[in-house]
Amino acid sequence: MTARNSVTPRAAGEVSHYDIDTDVVIVGYGAAGAAAAFEAAHTGAKVLVLDRSGGPGGASAMSGGEIYLGGGTPVQVACGFDDTPEDMVAFLTAAMGAGADIAKIEEYSAGSVEHFHWLVDRGVPFKPTLWDAPTWVPPTDDGLMWLGENSWPFTELAKPAPRGHRPTANDFGGKLLMECLSGAAESAGATALFDMYVTTLIVSDDNMVVGVVARQYGKEIVIRARRGVVLTTGGFVDNDAMLAAHAPELLGHTKVSAGTDDGSGIRMAQALGAGVRHMSSGQVGISLIPGLAARGMVVNARGQRFMNEDTYPGRIGQAALYRQNMGGSWAGDDTALWVVVDEAGFEDVPEPQRWGVQPTHVAETAEELEQLTGLPTGSLAGTVRRYNEFATAGADLDLHKAARWLRPLTAPLAAIDVKAGIRPPAEAGDRRGTGASVFTLGGLHTDLDGHVLTLDNTRIPGLFAAGRATNGLHGIGYISGTSLGDGTFFGRRAGTSAARTE
Repeated sequence: MTARNSVTPRAAGEVSHYDIDTDVVIVGYGAAGAAAAFEAAHTGAKVLVLDRSGGPGGASAMSGGEIYLGGGTPVQVACGFDDTPEDMVAFLTAAMGAGADIAKIEEYSAGSVEHFHWLVDRGVPFKPTLWDAPTWVPPTDDGLMWLGENSWPFTELAKPAPRGHRPTANDFGGKLLMECLSGAAESAGATALFDMYVTTLIVSDDNMVVGVVARQYGKEIVIRARRGVVLTTGGFVDNDAMLAAHAPELLGHTKVSAGTDDGSGIRMAQALGAGVRHMSSGQVGISLIPGLAARGMVVNARGQRFMNEDTYPGRIGQAALYRQNMGGSWAGDDTALWVVVDEAGFEDVPEPQRWGVQPTHVAETAEELEQLTGLPTGSLAGTVRRYNEFATAGADLDLHKAARWLRPLTAPLAAIDVKAGIRPPAEAGDRRGTGASVFTLGGLHTDLDGHVLTLDNTRIPGLFAAGRATNGLHGIGYISGTSLGDGTFFGRRAGTSAARTE
């Protein structure tokens, strides 16, 4: 008999009996899975959600809870912003980077207000107030935040409007979001089984996915899905072999996940010929405090600025890793990254918003700070001098930081070692690591209705996917809230499509 690896599909003809029979199987119970489960159950289908953990939530429950929504939501209107789907499309097209899925961005932006109301109807609360400063996660329950929309170059492309919608919770809102979505799914009639690790898809003679094989406490369980299987299994940041093959620059950093993002759903679909997109892409959170960075400078190992510090901090993290030689080992002087700020800028950020960060070095002059940090002689002094000239004139001609955050830096100066700092509270999880936290952006190629597509863009019958198991909206860029946003939006589509499959 031919040996079978863990993702080789099983022929339906080999299955002698099914332990469970249902209409739709959803694999993974994060936000995307919960959204898919609600919509599938809402159609009247019999829905079973399987998760390898002991309960719903996954990385979604550990996240900040931000959902990227716009186009004129009630929260935006209440805060005084007149947003449009067209401006949202323009921003996301640029922010999602090269390879962004324009069709999905347009669909998502056009349906964003409706999706906001869907979330509210599922019990997700949003407070109509704005947090008006750069941050990873506001220390308040404000329901709206900026995610770089008011920073260059995006201000040149679209009318700025904040679109980071946050469930009403102090600090992280992911747990509340998942409580609302899982409760809604179960109220609609979906059921769930936990500690169930799905390993294999079952395929009929006509290549339709008709079920899954799972293991629970060492026992194999075979489940029929009469209408479809939806993969919402997350990304692959916890699979070092997959990282080494597809995204090696993400190795060696703190993994943003619940520990179960092993790429299993992606691999099961690939075994059926599924296409993938942008598997080398990743989000990079670094341990700079956005409020401090905006009030100062972020410099590389050559003492040079490389991005406007008032932008979405994840963009700074991506640039640092992918373009400033911050290697996965975080070893060597050529990987240095520093936030330079003066005393006034440091004190201007309230202590709770500093997340315990303290200056690594303090000096009376930029030249002295160069010596303490090991930066090349004259590099930081020259950068500070040029920055102060721009600040005095009120225009950052190099990197276009907004005038609101631009003012001369005065001695004493502090340098904060980003590599040695705490893990940022960007997307949650634990706070281990050496100053950077990562997750994958690439995944399965799907259409607007959640069907998994092959390499030649044909649908795999009976197979659907959503969330970080897919590529979603993303090219090589990322903005907070686009994972939970497109995961729930297209999760709804996938659940509906699976339930309507005959």
